[in-house]
Parts: sequence; C-alpha cells; structure tokens
Amino acid sequence: MAGPVRVLTVNAGSSSLKLGLLDGDELVDEHHAERWDGEPEPIAEFLDTHGAEVIGHRVVHGGARVTEATVVDDEVQAYLESLAELAPLHQPRAVAGIRVARRIAPEVPSVVCVDTAFHARLPTAAATYALPREWNERYGLRRYGFHGLSHAYAVRRGAELTGLEPGRGKVLSCHLGAGASMAAVLDGRCVDTTMGFTPEEGLVMNTRSGSVDPGLLGWLIDARGVAPQEVFEALATRSGIAGLSGGSGDLRDVLDARENGDHDAATAFDVYRHSLVRHAGAMLAVLGGLDLLVFTGGIGEHQPPVRAAVGSALVFAGAAIDPARNIHAEEGEISAAGAGARSVVVRAREDLEIARQSRVAVAVRG
Repeated sequence: MAGPVRVLTVNAGSSSLKLGLLDGDELVDEHHAERWDGEPEPIAEFLDTHGAEVIGHRVVHGGARVTEATVVDDEVQAYLESLAELAPLHQPRAVAGIRVARRIAPEVPSVVCVDTAFHARLPTAAATYALPREWNERYGLRRYGFHGLSHAYAVRRGAELTGLEPGRGKVLSCHLGAGASMAAVLDGRCVDTTMGFTPEEGLVMNTRSGSVDPGLLGWLIDARGVAPQEVFEALATRSGIAGLSGGSGDLRDVLDARENGDHDAATAFDVYRHSLVRHAGAMLAVLGGLDLLVFTGGIGEHQPPVRAAVGSALVFAGAAIDPARNIHAEEGEISAAGAGARSVVVRAREDLEIARQSRVAVAVRG
C-alpha cells in the first residue's frame, strides 16, 4: 500500500469494545463501549466516519496454528472460533468483532493479532508441561502465555526510552494489572513467561490465585467435597488480593487500608509482593542476568510501591530504582544513577502494537 496505512483497531473484551483509528502512531479517534453484545453498529459507524485501509483485531488465543499476525479468511476465523473453550470470556467476543468487520467491510483486510503469538517460540523446555506425553500430544497441552501484545510493545518501547538497542539484551517485562504476567525476553525472543495453558497460572492477581499446588485442589474436591466448578470459579474470581483482603481486589484500596492498619490488607500486599519477587527471580535465572526491567499495565504504571518492591528485590541483578523518579513517573526511565540494569515505566499501548503488526501482515501478504 502506498502512503500511510490507517488502521482501525478492534479490542473486544469480555463485555466491552474499544475502537481506535491510528494514522501512523497518531491516535486520530477512539470509541469505548463498556457494554457490547456483538451488534455491528459501533464498528459500522466508526468505519463510516473515518474509513480504514486495515482492521486489526486483538484476540487472546491463537492456539497452535496462529502464531503471528494473520490476515483473516474463513478458515482462520473458524479456527479462532474453535478455541473458545480455552478463553471463554474473551475469544467469542473477539471473533464476533472479526465477523462483524468482515461482513460490513469485506473489501478491507481484517488482521488477527493474538496475545499468545509473542510466546509461540518459547524453548521446548519452557513450553512443555511434565505431563504424560500422550496427553500433551492429544490435547495440545503447552504453556501458551498471554499479554503478548502488551509485552511486545513494552519491550520495544522500554528500549527506546532508555536508549538501549532494540531486540538485544536481557529484558524482564512486567505487565501488572488486574491480570498480571511477566515475560523473560532474551535478544528479542520470549524464553519464559509466568502464565501457562490458561491465564490462571503464575502471579497472584486482583481476583486470581495464580499458581496453586494441584494436590491442594484435589484435596478440596476429594477430601472436603467442594464441587470442582466452585473450586475453579473461586480461583478465578474470589482469590488473589480480593480473597486475602476481603475487598474488591483493587490494589489502590488494599494500599489505603494497609496504611490505616488493616491486617488483612497488609497480608494481601505482602503475599502479592512475594509472588512478584519470587517469579521475577525465576525469570532472571532463565535470562542469566538483567539489562532492562520494564513495568506496564494499570498497576505497573501507577503504583510506585509495587515498582519499588520489585526493584529493591532485584538489586542483586543490578536493578536500582531512584525513589524520586519512581514517585513521579508517568512514562520514562526510573533507574538510579549508576544502576547496572535500567528500569523504565511504559504506558500500555496495545493499539499501537496491533496497528504495527497489522500493517506488517498486510504488507507481507502483498
């Protein structure tokens, strides 16, 4: 395509819809609908107003077959729809967005950008669960990883903000929000991540437990008679910071309550902090060191105490965060003078990553 390629980004959440029009890196316009039931009107009206040469869709799960940004045809769409059971809250909505866009604008290529693609080249040792080999082969069991669009952008933007060479070095990317994950990135390739087959594995999160001893779950079900459905619902929606503090799981509320002497809130934050430090240490062991520590996501961008807690625990790897820069950071470097590893806050911009990948996919198709 000659000239700038205007990309409409479509980000369908479990119940919401975010639309954006990007001309280069400029956000021309955006539209957020907190409630979206799959109706075509918001996308159709946005397209009628602005037009676009490409439509880029964020999709959580690409399975084993969609491992890079891909122009959508009927076969790709059907395959993505078949993965709904792996991401039941998000996958059907994302496919609904694709279906609408292809119906109302069949002449505009739709490109799917999947969160799992960033982790598709995990080394076999990191991607493989130590389960019966026939299970792994029959059911496609592996660690898929998530938040890939956010990690991809944050790693690249973090290098830009600190003047490091893009695609080089040992980078720990921390996407910390209601859902949270870390990615260990070596010379541009993700070599380990905290989430696995589902987004339930890994870090303690707002309402999710993160990694839990599977024997404990079996004990609850078999020895105490807790229904499996209740166990897994609790792990996803009534655990994490919310489960420990007795609140909503919003870290801002937990920090406020902790400051006011609330014991449960203090425990919740300590467990959350320990989970971050423990998993960060594991990621650094895989990397063999640290050149760049990146924070992004709602908590990563807006909670200096969390960044300080992670940074102080990683002093052994050369991280050192300047307290004043940390307190006032919106986006930019927060490293202390002389730090052996750089630390940076990156504003989450999945829309920019969707647009970039969409342009590449259309150009490659030619």
